[in-house]
Amino acid sequence: MPHLPRPSHTRRSWLHAALCATTFALSNAPALAGDYAIHAGALLDGHGGLPRHTVTIIVHDDRIKSVTPGFSAPKGLRVIDLSDETVMPGFIDCHIHVSEKLPGRANATEDEVTHTPLDRGFEGAHYMQAMLQQGFTGGRDLGGGPETVALRDAINAGWVPGPRLLVALEPLSPTGGHGDERNSLDPQINDPAWALGIVDSPDEGRFRVREHKRRGADVIKIMPSGGIGSSGDDPNLQLMTNEEMASIIETAHSLGLKVAAHIYADKAIRAAVEAGVDSVEHGSFAAPDTLQLMKNKGVWLSPTLSVYEIFYNAALHHPELLPPGSAEKELANDAKPKKNFAIAAKIGVKVAYSTDLGEGDHAMEFGLLVTNGLTPSQAIVSATGGAAELLGVSDKMGSVAEGRYADIVAVKGDPLREPQLLDHVDFAMKGGDVYRNDGRPTLPEAY
Repeated sequence: MPHLPRPSHTRRSWLHAALCATTFALSNAPALAGDYAIHAGALLDGHGGLPRHTVTIIVHDDRIKSVTPGFSAPKGLRVIDLSDETVMPGFIDCHIHVSEKLPGRANATEDEVTHTPLDRGFEGAHYMQAMLQQGFTGGRDLGGGPETVALRDAINAGWVPGPRLLVALEPLSPTGGHGDERNSLDPQINDPAWALGIVDSPDEGRFRVREHKRRGADVIKIMPSGGIGSSGDDPNLQLMTNEEMASIIETAHSLGLKVAAHIYADKAIRAAVEAGVDSVEHGSFAAPDTLQLMKNKGVWLSPTLSVYEIFYNAALHHPELLPPGSAEKELANDAKPKKNFAIAAKIGVKVAYSTDLGEGDHAMEFGLLVTNGLTPSQAIVSATGGAAELLGVSDKMGSVAEGRYADIVAVKGDPLREPQLLDHVDFAMKGGDVYRNDGRPTLPEAY
């Protein structure tokens, strides 16, 4: 994982309060912490091969020390009996928004103008704890503010339970684009922070990347086309110039940062892929030859099928809670994401597990991926070894192997035959600490 600066005193003050609230909620749960011998009935290592049966995983501190055949119980280690379960690496969601409510649960515009970074920080701490309980030990936040950096640092410091996070700051967008929060608002309503991602020239693109890096970003997100959940922008159009995209991607790569691109329009997808983007988020309007280009260049697709499912229901039943005009855009384009994903899966584009959620069920994407073209094994890889590859953390996460973080989940039964088992993990460990055991939450001694 990238080097993480120590959180500031200001960040620590509100995060300490968040930790107290989180700890209180689980104060009566049993605690498990220490060195373990995990007896796995079956092991899927995160790379898509056949399961290994009857395996012992030795955990020391926060790392996996060894993975060996047969069941053994070295002296001094606590045994965790998962002999009737399938063990996998902790899941990674490559497109989240840590403090975002489910579409349709609250008025999106009102929420944007009334909630402060402190509000979003507390919400994010709550959502990330829930995400960890769902078996997600890693995540990539693609669009937030300083509260996401603070929450990432607090989780890494052990102050708040949650998945390991990589974070982008404000998405980079042209004026009037999908990332311009001022769209449809009275000009008198303005937050200076809303301008921190606006890019209207190649020079501004280079500056924003350097500034985001200075402020603690691990990844850069760009929005070269319009989107669905926003007002005044057209998802069918490329809104950022090729030169602006190229300047951002080149600068980010020179600083060791990957670039994720929110894109719908086919023309914009091709331009971003040619410019060297690392992942395409959504990609819903991509033509088959563009998807083939993505495969040829090794560009990842983050399909985010979950958010479409939720947004569609919100557009049908609560359009008044969505940004003006976004319900109409969703209903007009509802069939495209699943149809295009099925084509991408058939072509063999690399898929990264992605939901575009903060609050909500991060595991629902598994079923949608399988229903629309992936095998259960491929879906699991997209959330484990594949996700870690995209994030550049394969040496630390995404597999059950010696030297990796002890990020481990398990389900009762065989998810290769019954992928619905992935909806509810029975066991979850992150960094050698057990957060879920026998289907119930636990709280490690550190909290």
